[in-house]
Amino acid sequence: MIIDSPIDLELTQISGQTSQPPWICENGVYSDLVCIDGEYSIFNVSQNGKYLDFNYSGNITQNQAIENVKKIYDLDFDLLKFYDYLDNQAELSEMSKFCKGLRLFQAKDSFECLISSICSANNSIKRWTKSISDMKFKWGRNFNNFYSFPDCETFNDIFLDEEEEHLKTNAMKDNNLKACGVGYRALYMRKASEIFSLEMDLSDIGKMSYDEAFETILKVPGVGPKVADCILLYGFGFREAFPSDVWIKRIVSYLYFDGKDIKVEKVREFGMEEFGDYAGYVQLYMFHYARKSGLMNKLK
Repeated sequence: MIIDSPIDLELTQISGQTSQPPWICENGVYSDLVCIDGEYSIFNVSQNGKYLDFNYSGNITQNQAIENVKKIYDLDFDLLKFYDYLDNQAELSEMSKFCKGLRLFQAKDSFECLISSICSANNSIKRWTKSISDMKFKWGRNFNNFYSFPDCETFNDIFLDEEEEHLKTNAMKDNNLKACGVGYRALYMRKASEIFSLEMDLSDIGKMSYDEAFETILKVPGVGPKVADCILLYGFGFREAFPSDVWIKRIVSYLYFDGKDIKVEKVREFGMEEFGDYAGYVQLYMFHYARKSGLMNKLK
C-alpha cells in the first residue's frame, strides 16, 4: 500500500537518529520487527516516488499496522508546512533544499531508544548502531531471523563484562555487554534497565510534561542533557526537545550569534525558545544541512 505522505526513506534511515539502528535493507526494501500490543509483526517499507510503499506480515490489523508505521516515520507531521516555516527564516531558508524528505525516525521500542541514546554518547553512528544490533542478535527474540530488542527484565540478567561472566559461569565467552563494544557505557545501561524495571515504568515518561520528563531522565546515570533530549524526542515524541552538543553549538553560533562562543546549555535554551514545537525538527535539519552543505567542514 502507498502512504500519501512525502519522505526520503533512505535519508531518514541513515540519519543517525538514536531511536534505533537502520532497518535491514535488501533490494531497496527496509524491514524490521515491530511489537504491537504484544504481537510481533515484520514491517517492510520502500520508496515509491516521493511516498512510502508499505506492507507487513503478522497477526495485527491493517489499521494497527498503518497507525504504527505512520508513528515510526512521523508521517502525520506536515513537512510542507514546516518547509514554509524554514523558508521564512533567513537563517534556515536553505535547509529544506539539502534535507528534503527527512523525517523524525521515531522509536518502535522506547527501551531500545533509551539504550541506543546512552550508547551514542561520544560515539560514532557506525559503532553505536552495530552495538545495538549485536544486542538484538545476542539477547532478543528471533522471529523469522528478525530480532527484537531485549526488554528491561532480560537486560538486567545480561553480564556486564568478561569478569562478571567468568565469575558467575566459570566460562570466558562474549555473552556480555562490553563484548558488544559499548565500553564504559555498559554500567550506565545496566543502571538504566534496573531503574525502569525495578523503580518505575518507562512508559510513564510519555505521560509527563516535558520538564518533568527531562528531569526524570537526567537521574539515569550517564545521561546528560543532550542524551536526555534525544530520548525524549525520539523515544516519546517531545518535539520541543532540542538535543544540543558541540556541533549544534557551532552551527547555532554561526547562524545566530556571529560565531561567538556560547555554552551548550544556552544553545539548548535558545533552540527551545526560538523554535518551539519545531525545535526537534530544526535540530535534525540543522545537523544534516551542515553535513551536506559543507558548513560542518567550515566550522571544524
